[in-house]
Amino acid sequence: MKYLIIGPSWVGDMVMAQTLFTTIKNQDSEAIIDVLAPAWSAPLLERMPEVRRGLDMPLGHGKLEINVRKQLGKSLIKEKYDQAIVLPNSLKSALIPFFAKIPKRTGWRGEMRFGLLNDIHKLDKERYPLMIERFIALAFPPASQLPEQLPSPSLKANTENRDQARHRLNLTNTQPVLALCPGAEFGLAKRWPERHYAEVAKQKLLEGWQVWLLGSAKDKPGNDEIVSQLPEQCRSSVHNIAGETSLAEAIDLLSCADAVVSNDSGLMHIAAALGRNLVVVYGSTSPGFTPPLNKNHRILRLGLDCSPCFKRECPLGHLDCLNKLEPQLALDALAELAGKATPLQESSE
Repeated sequence: MKYLIIGPSWVGDMVMAQTLFTTIKNQDSEAIIDVLAPAWSAPLLERMPEVRRGLDMPLGHGKLEINVRKQLGKSLIKEKYDQAIVLPNSLKSALIPFFAKIPKRTGWRGEMRFGLLNDIHKLDKERYPLMIERFIALAFPPASQLPEQLPSPSLKANTENRDQARHRLNLTNTQPVLALCPGAEFGLAKRWPERHYAEVAKQKLLEGWQVWLLGSAKDKPGNDEIVSQLPEQCRSSVHNIAGETSLAEAIDLLSCADAVVSNDSGLMHIAAALGRNLVVVYGSTSPGFTPPLNKNHRILRLGLDCSPCFKRECPLGHLDCLNKLEPQLALDALAELAGKATPLQESSE
């Protein structure tokens, strides 16, 4: 079987989509999987052994441009795909497989897609509460019972690229690495305060660790604020590399972190898929739909009456769900993951 997967548009979602690719391969080890997705996703797909190749989706998120989609679909006819699986729920995402004349076109019932899709699944959110369950379910007949053991994302870092990035950024391997991921594309209500990250970083620096602060260029000012709150004598072991790495380099550098503290973000899902010891801070969102999927993680959330609100900014103006989540909880979780403390009760209950 030859599959074309129409991939999602967000980093975390693309990481979780690997569970579908793994499921397909478990059903048919000879299956060929190509993924049509935005160009930024290429480094992720290159680190998924199940994927033969990523195909560049030339249109930005939300753009229809039906003629472009028609031309792209027609250009794929020669590939003779047996099945397309469309992960987004939009009408436009189903157009290219239709124009590519792929005989079986699978997806969840979404925006008026009858005809564009001919293998339509009706979503039962209670049956499939997790995003990965909704991805994996598309590899089975509608309303199927899923396997008891579901696969987890597992990215394969490029060690040569990792070593080149370490050399370019002057990152040593003489101290254990705490990677901090303080950014979140969704908004401020997913960002643990800089002062809390600084307190965690300070403690690990005093223990002899080094600290890497990752993220995009827009995260650099916030990361600089974290660095400014650290003791001057510790700052030589702190590296704010936000905006200085490609996504490929960020993935490969995270693979050698001894521990990661992150907001609910794409980098969090990457760290989980790399099997890192991981502490995740939740504010306005919930781990109930898209949790980290590695076994060696700890989730921190206060479970206040007003959360999760799923808002980009706190509608009450206090952001208590994050401000009152003290740094010591993260330090305790890191100690437990390192095997140096008694089991920590998850703060989500």
